[in-house]
Amino acid sequence: MHIVALVIKAKSTLRVEEVAGALAAIAGALLFLGGATPFARRFGQILGGLSLAVAGVLFVLAVRYGVRPR
Repeated sequence: MHIVALVIKAKSTLRVEEVAGALAAIAGALLFLGGATPFARRFGQILGGLSLAVAGVLFVLAVRYGVRPR
């Protein structure tokens, strides 16, 4: 059994959630541009998928190990 010693303070939790939200918005824009323009199709979709994956991991970490601000 592994013990995870990861605690994120309240202010840092908000910051990580904001970064995750911003990455999700950027991912949506990149996926839209990748689908709309033929020249940026592969590059936009790769960056969009990668930033969406990173945003998801950050959001899960903030929700799981973060402290809810009061």
